[in-house]
Amino acid sequence: MIIKLFSNSSRSRERFLEAILQSAIEYAIISTDLDGLVTTWNEGAHRILGWDADEIVGQPAAVIFTEEDRQAGILQREMTAALTEGHGNDERWHVRKDGSLFWASGQMMALTSDDGEVEGFVKILRDRTEQRENEERQRMLMHELSHRMKNTLTVIQAITSQSFRNAASMEDAEHSITARINAYSKAHDILLQQNWLATSMATIVEATAINLGLETSGRFKASGPAVELGPQAALCFSLVLHELVTNASKYGALSMDTGRVEIEWSVRDEAGDQRLHFTWQEVGGPAVAAPSKKGFGTRLVSSSLSAFGEVALDYAPTGFVLKLDASFQKLQYKNYSDAEE
Repeated sequence: MIIKLFSNSSRSRERFLEAILQSAIEYAIISTDLDGLVTTWNEGAHRILGWDADEIVGQPAAVIFTEEDRQAGILQREMTAALTEGHGNDERWHVRKDGSLFWASGQMMALTSDDGEVEGFVKILRDRTEQRENEERQRMLMHELSHRMKNTLTVIQAITSQSFRNAASMEDAEHSITARINAYSKAHDILLQQNWLATSMATIVEATAINLGLETSGRFKASGPAVELGPQAALCFSLVLHELVTNASKYGALSMDTGRVEIEWSVRDEAGDQRLHFTWQEVGGPAVAAPSKKGFGTRLVSSSLSAFGEVALDYAPTGFVLKLDASFQKLQYKNYSDAEE
């Protein structure tokens, strides 16, 4: 009678442990023999790795490792660590039945009999792919933020120093700095609305017109196909257009009632290389002459746009003309680090 009760107790304990093993569905719990062949495979292992227990039991546990890790003997290293250090840590890519990869975190430990003899190993791992991807996205965002902060501070520093250098008075400097930073800020607002991924040329041109009160004026015309600009290009065009409109209002076509500005852009495929052709042309204003020296606005326009392609400034007597022949690929870079490569 005592033996029967003990036997029933043992079976109950085994069923209880089996229930625990199979209910831990968020964890792959795999046991192997001393040769690394799978001996048990819980429901969590099935859900995470894809194999059914009857498919994998008796097969080498190394099948869940990448080819590189198998060649490097990572499974054997984990077994050795489990024997000598008590556990073998696991932070690496693993392979599912369908061949896809996932990032796993876990440990391997030795299984011992009642008399202390090592009988095999148990490997417990959990799918941490989402966590790793989130961490990677966080690192990329921090890297991108660092680039944007550095570039923004550089632009603001240049705006401030050059505005003071070229201003006739403190009031003039204050007005120039405020207007230029406001234009830069407007571009940032547009990009933030698009999660800083991209915006269109038309949106930047429209924002420039609105910012300077020209949105309903027939003297400011723009036309062109849908063109997506990456963050750096969008900020660049925002500042450049602000400078061009400001100069046109002071000295160019917009300084006279009869003058107007015409903006056109197009995209062409030239021997497999897509190029943006952008033109700013002033018509009907006062006679134009090339300046005796380049001011900050002229230097900003040339140096900013030259990062994307070839810039041509023409101080024709009939009206100032700017032309840009730019790499479409460079204009669409989504982050600063790419553009710097």
